[in-house]
Amino acid sequence: MYWRYAVRRILMGVVIYVVVIFIYSALFNTVMDQTLNSQIVEQVNGEMMKMSQVGTDPEYLVEYRERRISELRQLYHLDDPILSRIFWRAIDTLTFNYGNSTVMRSFEGETDVIKIVLERIPNTLMLFTTAIIIDIFIGVWLGIRKAQKAGKLMDKTTSIITMGVYGLPSWWFGMVMIMLFAFAIPIFPSGGMNSVPPPTTFFGRFLDTLYHMALPVITLVFIGFWGRAYLTRNIVLGNLQEDFIMSARARGIPERSVLYGHALRTSAPPILTMSLLSLLASFSGALVFEGIFSWPGMGNLYWAAVQMNDIPVLLGNLSITTLIYISGIVVLDLIYGFLDPRIKVGGKA
Repeated sequence: MYWRYAVRRILMGVVIYVVVIFIYSALFNTVMDQTLNSQIVEQVNGEMMKMSQVGTDPEYLVEYRERRISELRQLYHLDDPILSRIFWRAIDTLTFNYGNSTVMRSFEGETDVIKIVLERIPNTLMLFTTAIIIDIFIGVWLGIRKAQKAGKLMDKTTSIITMGVYGLPSWWFGMVMIMLFAFAIPIFPSGGMNSVPPPTTFFGRFLDTLYHMALPVITLVFIGFWGRAYLTRNIVLGNLQEDFIMSARARGIPERSVLYGHALRTSAPPILTMSLLSLLASFSGALVFEGIFSWPGMGNLYWAAVQMNDIPVLLGNLSITTLIYISGIVVLDLIYGFLDPRIKVGGKA
């Protein structure tokens, strides 16, 4: 039964996510202990400063400091054995209780890690998901055209271009595009998400964001769609040589119906897999690429957290990105199992 397969895949995704979070908790345990100790001391010192301003007895302040630090260490399980600390930290991460950042702040000046991470996700999706959607449409369309005209001039020419473009690093090509179209021929801005100062109206700000997105989107699409087209071409071409395609042609079915109704339908699962995996990868951004274009997304946040040694933000970034990716893989498995009749789900072949 399909529902058994679906439940099994969902449960497996949950188990994998929990295991990964426990691994993160173990890897970051020592550094998180140091971070929490520093935050506790900073919090207690701030409380003591407020109390001293109203004339609190100094001896009471010393006693309060020791007692308050002990209470907070117990609250955060810092006096527990190492396995207990790893467990409670993983539970906090699984319940999205990431705590406060040590250095970084949100755009509104807040220290809550979940707010810092969540405000970057839309920026990453705006750039990378837009680019990948355009990349998918162009790549799949070109791949089908290449499969139709396999071995002809258009197929050979685009295949040669694919070999030259596919290996280009996106960050290097991004710098070349900035040099050409931001400095040599100043058509687009060199980076950032908005002009300084940004437009005051909503529509003006929207257009300004699209203008700043144009160059990085063009860069990502140009690098990406060639390889996608080549893979699509091979998948569709392989199915065009199957017996059922020859049978359909022998029955006099129009070539367009053979291509789109038979070959492309059979090719849909691997093409869909390739496309959805690319979409899932877009949630994490691209660390170097976002840095080159000064784009305030997840990749840029990750790099800033590493540079500033802000472990809570780094852990929050990793855990949310992992959750989105594993959830997408589970959804992909469910779609694949639904679309492909060759998969025997929940039963014997």
